[in-house]
Amino acid sequence: MTNEHESARSMVLGEVEVIRVVEWHQPFMATDEMFPDVTADVWKANEDWLAPDHWEPDSGRAVLALQTWVLRSTGRTVLVDTGVGNDRDRPGMPPFHRRQGDFLGRLERAGVRPEDVDVVVNTHLHADHVGWNTRDADGAWVPTFPHAQYLIPAADDAHFGPDNASGKGLQEVDRLIYEDSVAPVHRAGQAVVWDGTHRIDAHLTLESAPGHTPGSSVLRLASGGDRAVFVGDLLHSPVQILHPDCNSRACADPRQAAASRTRILHRAADERELVVPAHLGGTGAVEVRREGGEFTLGRWAGTSR
Repeated sequence: MTNEHESARSMVLGEVEVIRVVEWHQPFMATDEMFPDVTADVWKANEDWLAPDHWEPDSGRAVLALQTWVLRSTGRTVLVDTGVGNDRDRPGMPPFHRRQGDFLGRLERAGVRPEDVDVVVNTHLHADHVGWNTRDADGAWVPTFPHAQYLIPAADDAHFGPDNASGKGLQEVDRLIYEDSVAPVHRAGQAVVWDGTHRIDAHLTLESAPGHTPGSSVLRLASGGDRAVFVGDLLHSPVQILHPDCNSRACADPRQAAASRTRILHRAADERELVVPAHLGGTGAVEVRREGGEFTLGRWAGTSR
């Protein structure tokens, strides 16, 4: 489903250029498995706009994109999340295990070489958000972006790191993800661990939005009259805008995740922020409106409706 010709698109928000680079866009998991609280009638009632970019009716699977958002702001290049990566051992994750893809080629065709990147934002430390943090160099994992600061949420670093400060159980794949995609960045001295809020520049600010993981975060963009919020995995599907109390199966703390999602959507509606999740297909970003106490979808980025 991924089309290389369509894998990079751009828009300008105030003084910030935003480029979308897609690594992968495919049907992923049955909706009743991925979103156990969303009933079948919700998908069917919205089929006319969910298919084909967000839902595959014939198989009943959610359609997801894995993508990186490139922000050119105040003369610097910022990456928001780094996808799955190549050559990774990801037991229990068939689409990601030992993957071979051309993400770095796509990034370069979008005008970004690894040495050009100044800042990497990991909204959280799941496999599909940190994979290209590193690359394999003669059997050793090294930072892919040699001159970049990597901004890592403190609560996730503590939870997924070797000390597991949260005390909650981790799977073997969590250890592998940290070892090949996060620990090498620390060893290279390129990791910046932050907590609460972190200002990147005059236009970009990170803030905590926990629940999906202990350190899940969002990136706010405010430039001129334009506003956007890059929400990571607060949303995996636009259905969660209509039903913000419904979590994905991957949310570590469902109650907290729903609270963070609702808070961010309220603010997006109030401040007319473009909502930019990590995994939406279509144009990848959408405005949110509030009608009668409920959220609705507004205009999709780059469209007239």
